[in-house]
Amino acid sequence: MRRRVVVSGRVQGVFFRDTVRSIAEREGLAGWVRNNPDGTLEAVFEGAPAAIDRAVAVCHEGPPAAQVQRVEAFDEPEEGLGTFRIR
Repeated sequence: MRRRVVVSGRVQGVFFRDTVRSIAEREGLAGWVRNNPDGTLEAVFEGAPAAIDRAVAVCHEGPPAAQVQRVEAFDEPEEGLGTFRIR
């Protein structure tokens, strides 16, 4: 399974990417996370559906300094990614 997530709010400069990387690694997910020029955070998760659901749930909260206003999630075809990285 693959899901793309776009998170809006105060999500840059608050260790959000590292938080997402940590949960993805803990859940055994592949994919990536990056800050976008428009101020959003974008992540792609590939792996087991339950693990992806847990990672997306973390995106709804973020790290303590974050202020999540909106989370959009889109299912996509898998690409077969092997690792998780910060872009």
